[in-house]
Amino acid sequence: MSHDMPMPMPNHTMDGMSMMHMTFFWGKNVVMLFDDWPNGKLGMYILALVVLFVVAVAIEFLAYFSAVKTRASPIMSGLAHASVHGLQMALAYLVMLAVMSYNIGVFICVVVGHAFGYFLVKYRAALKGKDDLV
Repeated sequence: MSHDMPMPMPNHTMDGMSMMHMTFFWGKNVVMLFDDWPNGKLGMYILALVVLFVVAVAIEFLAYFSAVKTRASPIMSGLAHASVHGLQMALAYLVMLAVMSYNIGVFICVVVGHAFGYFLVKYRAALKGKDDLV
C-alpha cells in the first residue's frame, strides 16, 4: 500500500462537483457569487472586477450616510438609518463572499475600492468644512 496517492487539485471536478481554491491564485477562471459567472471569459472577469470596485465604493458611502442626521421624526429617522445599514451590510457580505473566491484580482479591486470610497467620503467632508475627519 503506497502513501503517494495524488491529491485532487482545486477547481477539478470530483463526482460532478467543482472544488474551490483554498489559497490565493491569479487568473480569470474564477467563480464568484453565481455559478458559471464570470465563466472564464476575460471581458466578464473585468466586468466583475469593476462591479466589485463600485460596490466597495458604495459601501463606504453608505457608511457615511448612515451617520448623517435627519430632521424627520425619530421613527422615520430610525427606519431610514436601519434601511441604509441593512443595505450596507448586505452589500458588504456579498463583497466578502466574492473575496472568498481567493482570487487576487478580486481581493485587490475590493481593497482599492474600499480605500478609494473612504478617500472620497473624507475628501467630500473636508470640502464641506466638516470636522469629522477622524
